[in-house]
Amino acid sequence: MKHRIERPRGIPLARTLAETLMFPTVLFLALLFCFPTAFHEPQPNHVKVVVANRVLETKVDAALHQKHPGWFDVSAVADAGEARQAVLNRDAVAGYVAKGRHAVLYVAEANGLPLRQVLTKGFTQLAAHNHRRLTVTDVAPTVSKDLNAATLVYFGVAWSVPGYILATTLLRAVTFNRRKKLMMIVGASALFSAVGFFVGVGLDYFPNDPSVLAIALLLTTAVATFAHGVAPFTKQFFPMVGMGLYIVLSVPSSGVAPVPLLPTFFQDLHVVMPLGNAVDALKGVLYFDNAGVLKPVLVLSAWITVGLALMGLDAWRHHRLAARRGAEDEEEDIPEPPVEDPSVEAPTPTALPVHRHHFGEPLPMLEGTVRNDEQQPVRHAAVTVMDTSGRQLVRTTTNAQGEYAVTGLPEGYISVVVSYPGRNPVVHQKLLQSGVAVRADFSMHDRHNGASPHVLSNGTGRTTIRGEAARGSR
Repeated sequence: MKHRIERPRGIPLARTLAETLMFPTVLFLALLFCFPTAFHEPQPNHVKVVVANRVLETKVDAALHQKHPGWFDVSAVADAGEARQAVLNRDAVAGYVAKGRHAVLYVAEANGLPLRQVLTKGFTQLAAHNHRRLTVTDVAPTVSKDLNAATLVYFGVAWSVPGYILATTLLRAVTFNRRKKLMMIVGASALFSAVGFFVGVGLDYFPNDPSVLAIALLLTTAVATFAHGVAPFTKQFFPMVGMGLYIVLSVPSSGVAPVPLLPTFFQDLHVVMPLGNAVDALKGVLYFDNAGVLKPVLVLSAWITVGLALMGLDAWRHHRLAARRGAEDEEEDIPEPPVEDPSVEAPTPTALPVHRHHFGEPLPMLEGTVRNDEQQPVRHAAVTVMDTSGRQLVRTTTNAQGEYAVTGLPEGYISVVVSYPGRNPVVHQKLLQSGVAVRADFSMHDRHNGASPHVLSNGTGRTTIRGEAARGSR
C-alpha cells in the first residue's frame, strides 16, 4: 500500500509571504541605505580646485589637506584667466587667485548652492589665515528661481520615471509589434520633453534654450527603451530592476545634492546613470556654453543602443521559437519564454490578426483552425473564449484560411466555442499555462447530421467530442 506524502501546510503560506514581501522589503532597505547615505550631511569628496601660481598651489594644497584631508584635489594653472576658464570649462569647480592682501574665488552657482557655500567658507578661512580678504565671483549664475541649482534634477526625474512607466504599460499592448512600440516610445518622449520644456521656460525655472528639448527626448527615450528591452529577460523581477535603477540609484546620484559632495559610490554611479548624465548635459547647454555636453549625450545614446539591442535579441529569440513551433507537429504545445507583465492590471484578452511567423509580431497564447467536413477552411466562424464560470473573455472570427488567434488570456482552464450558421457548434476545453502556446483546431459538421457535441476533458487540457460532430475534431 502506497502512502501519499503531503507537504506541510505552512510551506505554501511561507512561500507566498516571502514572494509578496520580497520586492517591498528590498525596495525599503535600498531606499533606507541609499537616500540617507547620499543626502545626510554631504561634505566635499575630492573636489577639484585650481590655484593660479605653482608656489601658491603648494601652500594651498598643504593647508587644505591639513584642515580637511580628502576634501579637495588641488592643481595649478598659470594665471587668473586660466583659473576662471577652468571653472567655465567644468574642469574644476573652483579657481583660487591670491595677490597681495586680496584673493578671488571663482565658483559656478550652477554647480549647486551647497557646494558654493562649502567652497566660500573653506577659502574664506584660508584667505583670512594669510591676512587676505576674499572676493567670490560667480562665473555661471542660475536663473533667479533656481538658486539651489536643483530644478533641473526635478525636471529630469519628471522626464525619466514616466519613461519607465511607459515601458511597463507597453507590455500590455499585445497587439503592437516592436516597431509600433518604438514609435510609441519616441512619440511619448517627444511629447513629455516638449511639455516639460514649455512649463520650465514659462515659469522661469531655466533659460529658453531649445537644446533642452533634445536632451529631455534622449533621457525619456533612453529610460523607456532600456526598460522595455530588459523586461523580457528580468520577467517578474522587472519592477525591482526598474525601481532600483531609476529611483533608488538614479536620484541620489543625480545632483539633488551636488555631486562633488557625494560619497565616492554615488559619484561613480553619476558617471553612468541616465538621469545624472542628462542633468550634466542640461547644465552644460544652459549655463556653461555647451562645455561638457558631449560625454553625457554619448552615455544617454549608449542606454538607447543597449535597449534596442535587447529588444532585437528578444525578437530573434521569439523568431527562432516561432520557426521551431512551425516545424513541430501542430498538435504539440511548444513552451516559449514568458514575458511577465509587471503592472498591477492583467493583460486584456485580445484577438490577433493571424500571421505566419512574422518577425517581431506578438505571439498568440491560443490559436487554431476551423474546417468543415471536407476539411476546407470555414471563414467567419465565430470563436468565443470563456472562463470556467462561463464569462466571455474574448470573441473573434476566423479569416479566409479558417484561422484565429488570441492572446492576453489568464492561466487556467478555458472553454473555446466555435459556431457557424447551419453547422453544429463545437466546444474544446484547454488548459493555459504561462509560456505555453496552445492550439485548438476544430472540424464542424452540417447540422442535418443530427448529432450534438459533448465535451469531455481528459485532464490534460485536450478534449474529446463524442457523437457525429466529434469526428475529425482535434
